[in-house]
Amino acid sequence: MKTISEKLIKPIIDENNNEGRINRKLIQNIFFIDIDRPKKLNGFTPYMFQEIAKAFTEYENENNALCAIVYTSGKNFCAGMDLKKVSPYLKKGNHNYIHPKGYIDPLGLKNKKRSKPLICAVKGITFTYGLELMLAADIALAEKNTRFAMLEAKRGLLMTGGATIRFIERSGWSNAMKYLLTGIEFDSKEALRMNLIQEILDEKKLFTRAVELAGQICNSSHNAVKEILKNSNVALNDTKKAIKQLDKVQNKLIKGADFKEGLKSFIEKRPPRFLK
Repeated sequence: MKTISEKLIKPIIDENNNEGRINRKLIQNIFFIDIDRPKKLNGFTPYMFQEIAKAFTEYENENNALCAIVYTSGKNFCAGMDLKKVSPYLKKGNHNYIHPKGYIDPLGLKNKKRSKPLICAVKGITFTYGLELMLAADIALAEKNTRFAMLEAKRGLLMTGGATIRFIERSGWSNAMKYLLTGIEFDSKEALRMNLIQEILDEKKLFTRAVELAGQICNSSHNAVKEILKNSNVALNDTKKAIKQLDKVQNKLIKGADFKEGLKSFIEKRPPRFLK
């Protein structure tokens, strides 16, 4: 895979970017999703919630997109939701802004769920919704100076983006409660210790590493990747059901062209060349 520079996909600076943007671009089978509201630390507005749901849906429907990367071209990944913009919806009990109907849910909790792999690369401030968005990814990378926090308990709110589920799954009950109940900040080393992220990187290497991993996923069998994700997600809720599906799915893959190419490349001692 050719080198993909962050400068190539960095958006034009817009001084009037008050509502924020979710920029997206497809390059070499990788779908880039860039959170873009730097003056407000990428705090999410209702418009941005809808736009990121649209971006995930575009990724799901784009046949040439085999892996996605959620990141920011700014200094901070996401400070959470912009309470001034969102509070009118909260007071009315309207939560559709965070889970827009008819679109893929970026948090993977409601509505339609994505079936393709997702890498999240975070840096700077990664609070509340930003942290929940990261936890919803399949692979999470963090810059070494990233700051994490779940602040809902300090705002009189409940985490509704999956933190009460995935934080516990990754780190265990007491680790999760320490941070969910207090709102205490923690750093990348602590996030790695708790299995919330998979790697810590220097800022200059964060984007490059995300692209590298995405490229390796793109070079794998697309059909196998989708089935691995599907079965793994089933296993999270029902291990017995996931086990029952193994032989059926394996037999389907064995009959496909990807297995023939994978076996042939192994015998010929070369990298596989799967159809995309």
